[in-house]
Amino acid sequence: MLLSFYFLAEAVKSRDAGGIPLGTGYAIWTGIGAVGTATLGILLFGEPVTLARLGSIALIVAGVVGLKLTH
Repeated sequence: MLLSFYFLAEAVKSRDAGGIPLGTGYAIWTGIGAVGTATLGILLFGEPVTLARLGSIALIVAGVVGLKLTH
């Protein structure tokens, strides 16, 4: 968890050095966590794989990609 937070801080440290805006960085960081948690729940804990769940994961991924492309 600390390593993840460190990488977030590095990514948003300085826009002059190629960093990303704080809002975009936090949204991406949160989205990765949400998708990772949902995926691990499916793979490790046998949570149901439903069309709604997969669609929601896809929407999060699409949002993260959109934020990254528009920063």
